[in-house]
Amino acid sequence: MITAIERLRIPLLLLAFGLLFLVAGADPSAAKPPLGTSGWAPGDLGLTLGSKAVTILLFIAYGSGALAVLIGLLRPRLKHRWVVWVVILAALMLWTAPMGSGDHTNYAAYGRIAIQGGDPYVQSPHDWHGGLDPITASVQPPWQETPSIYGPFATALMAVSSWIGGDNLRQTVWVWQIFIIAAWLAMRFVLLRLAVGDRAQGRVDVLWTFNPVLFGVLVLGAHVDVIAGVFACAALLLARREPFYAGLCVGAAISTKVTYGVVALGIVWAWRAAVLRHPTWVGRDAPRTLGERLRWLVRPISSAVGARRSVLRLIGGALLVIAPCYVVAGPNVLHQLGAAGGSFSYATPAAPLWRGLRHVLPEWAVTTVVFTLAIAGMIALAWVLQRVIARLDLGRRIPDATTRQAVTTTWALSTAYVLCAPYSLPWYDTLTWALLPLLVELAWDSVLVFRYVFMALAYVPGRVLELSPGVKDWTLGFRQNVAPWAGWISLIALVLLALRVRRPRRPAASGATRLRRLTRS
Repeated sequence: MITAIERLRIPLLLLAFGLLFLVAGADPSAAKPPLGTSGWAPGDLGLTLGSKAVTILLFIAYGSGALAVLIGLLRPRLKHRWVVWVVILAALMLWTAPMGSGDHTNYAAYGRIAIQGGDPYVQSPHDWHGGLDPITASVQPPWQETPSIYGPFATALMAVSSWIGGDNLRQTVWVWQIFIIAAWLAMRFVLLRLAVGDRAQGRVDVLWTFNPVLFGVLVLGAHVDVIAGVFACAALLLARREPFYAGLCVGAAISTKVTYGVVALGIVWAWRAAVLRHPTWVGRDAPRTLGERLRWLVRPISSAVGARRSVLRLIGGALLVIAPCYVVAGPNVLHQLGAAGGSFSYATPAAPLWRGLRHVLPEWAVTTVVFTLAIAGMIALAWVLQRVIARLDLGRRIPDATTRQAVTTTWALSTAYVLCAPYSLPWYDTLTWALLPLLVELAWDSVLVFRYVFMALAYVPGRVLELSPGVKDWTLGFRQNVAPWAGWISLIALVLLALRVRRPRRPAASGATRLRRLTRS
């Protein structure tokens, strides 16, 4: 029965990827903003698709892609390296233009402002050169008046793209696509180095490389999260042996998108756990008062010379990247990071609560209540996920205990964030899907696939322009009335799963073993 179902995976993958590349290769549509003349970059197929056709094709692509991933999870063994298919996907991505949002036009605009001597953290695309610049004028609602909220390392890459692309928007975006596909390939390399065994490496290809939902949202969307994510995962790979180089990667991740700094907390927490496993710490009395517990959080690191040295090297490496990036960017980059907070998105579980409270509370009170509950939910969910991982030893395919702890902690924190944050978009899930393959399979794999496909569908076709009235009503209705409840179902399922799991029982000892134990005693 399983073998018969597994035969469906390849046709479903071909269908999903085929439809995604069809939409991405077609003329500008409700999923694809126009990029002007192609110049020396690849052009379009000359196929025009209406907003209804694009929506139907993407719904079929993401639905069939999710089914293919679920089938692949049944027996995810890496029988082949699939290098040819990886190269084909990379080549096809570079032969198409980004879709699913207009973020790549924002990136081009911010890079244009930076390379021409402006400050993208103060000047919006609409303000630059009076809105007449050939690159910045391409930014579409609602981002025309919004200065950059991305880190200075990302802005530097955007500036390089603009410098190479010149006055041609399509060429600028194509250079950015090269950065994205390089990061996607590098991520696969890093994950295969972290994963040990055919099954773990097979999960990498099922959940990361050949995941049409993730590929369509993240890679074909050309989102900066791919770049931030690969630096974060590289830091996890390097942390045990090369803390300084891990710090460089942490600095690059933070300077690309600040939320990816969560990896630093995962690494430091893993070093703390390594100290607590040392024989000199085992058996010590647990802290009792609140003050003792707070000191206990940092005492293992501060007391152990090796751990303290590793943390200092990590910080030194991170600052070596962060300091020059933020100095060159100027103080306005920090202002924009603060301005990015306090937002809501319609497809999150917090959205129904937000909309309901607005009828009975003032806006400031709604923001305070929802964000307080969201933070509490993140902390609680991260704790639950980490407890399940520890109880079932789900990271056991990672041989090194410190790397294992860093990976699982980072995964739990980042996953709790994207599931509970009031403002979360499908491409924010990069670390969740990058690190999930490194864990032993569990029922929450299917729960997360279910939740993610609904998040992806909530932002189909991806633009607010070029929508027919019927497609506009359908898109907003799905985003506001379906996706948030899929998020709630996923959260409840994860909690129920956590309540049901038990630590695996050890096999009963044989009679001879029991006799030897009695003899020793």
